[in-house]
Amino acid sequence: MAEAAWSTDTGEAVYRSRDPVRNLRVRVHLQRITSSNYLHYQPAAQPGKDLIDLATFRPPPTASGHRPDEDEEEEAVIGWQEKLFSQFEVDLYQNEAACQSPLDHQYRQEILKLEDSDGRKNRRIFTYTDSDRFTNLEEHCQKMTTTASEMPSFLVERMANVRRRRQDRRGMEGGILKSRIVTWEPSEEFVRNNHVINTPLQTMYIMADLGPYGKLGYKKYEHVLCTLKVDSNGVITVKPDFTGLKGPYRIETEGEKPELWKYTIDNVSSLAQPEEEEREQRVFKDLYGRHKEYLSSLVGTDFETTVPGALRLFVNGEVVSAQGYEYDNLYVHFFVELPTTNWSSPAFQQLSGITQTCATKSLGMDKVAYFSYPFTFEASFLHEDESAGALPEWPVLYCEVHSLDFWQRYRVEGYGAVVLPATPGAHTLRVSTWRPLELGTVAELRRFFIGGSLELEDLSYVRIPGTFKNCSPQEWE
Repeated sequence: MAEAAWSTDTGEAVYRSRDPVRNLRVRVHLQRITSSNYLHYQPAAQPGKDLIDLATFRPPPTASGHRPDEDEEEEAVIGWQEKLFSQFEVDLYQNEAACQSPLDHQYRQEILKLEDSDGRKNRRIFTYTDSDRFTNLEEHCQKMTTTASEMPSFLVERMANVRRRRQDRRGMEGGILKSRIVTWEPSEEFVRNNHVINTPLQTMYIMADLGPYGKLGYKKYEHVLCTLKVDSNGVITVKPDFTGLKGPYRIETEGEKPELWKYTIDNVSSLAQPEEEEREQRVFKDLYGRHKEYLSSLVGTDFETTVPGALRLFVNGEVVSAQGYEYDNLYVHFFVELPTTNWSSPAFQQLSGITQTCATKSLGMDKVAYFSYPFTFEASFLHEDESAGALPEWPVLYCEVHSLDFWQRYRVEGYGAVVLPATPGAHTLRVSTWRPLELGTVAELRRFFIGGSLELEDLSYVRIPGTFKNCSPQEWE
């Protein structure tokens, strides 16, 4: 009976797991498709399509005329970051002169122990862990397309050395970073590591040596079967995806004697027992409960409540811009006037402010100065009269626009006032301004050269003077 068709979807698959990644187990089954069973393996619905010439399947160069069974088919169950040595690494690390790093010497000792015991269990299937040099080069030299004429862009070249797997971990002392907040002379490595916000990532490659019989240990015959990546958030990326119910993947080797291989990838991690799952749920419940109590302790229980019959006003504002004035280098002096009846503000509250001096830029026919100056304040109103018609007077925002000349002398450009909105939400207010004007050429010359101009002694006269008292029409007569 013919097997299922080949699986051509070799893209990445992403999984998320809360279990420790050390429990991950992957089973890889690798098999050579010979000239006889290859015809049996082809689906009946596609006769003659994508077939490999039978001449490519040459008989093995052995006395009996048959390859050993372990050379035709191999299966391995591999754990996370488990190191399986290839024939190339065995030949390389047996020579002590080839060992350059402490990791090389460690691999040499492990290989010598394997040779003293029963030897390697694996023949063609091997792995490259996160610490191997292959993982370094594979991440830096990975292509984005399948074309042979791919040219890396400027961004790809600049980002080639940004390694997501290994980031410098800065020490902490009392919650404060040891390193300085500002680095005046950053190195190239520092710039690369801090150019993007990365999640620490560990990588592992499951490889296969698909060399001809008797010629194992050559780099040109190495092929990547599966790439596993795990980050600190428990996200597992598998490329290609686990086989499952899909057909096996295929690899066609190149050269004088091309061969066809098939392989499958299965997740064989042990399932948690019901007792372990129940214990884990209790641990998580206890952890979340403790975290909830910790957050509650930070918030506290003593909330400041408003006095019955009182109104609290919170204002977060911004002086955005000023436009349409005669001179450059503008700044705004503003303050909030609270009505004298029943309004109050905290003693520490500052109800006035001065923006920075800002140069204007042309916007159409006008010159605009952009301040983007934030301010905030709060006030309280005690509503003593409960009648429906007793509406409170509302705070007023006064502003005074000045310009600064070359000699650091200021000129008054305009006065304005606006009543703050009585409804909550976001509001955009435009304040029209005016200034006292003294007629005559002498006054304009004095304003230009000396900076002197008419000013208001009491800014409340911009709107309604503070000394104004309401009177009846008879009193005006």
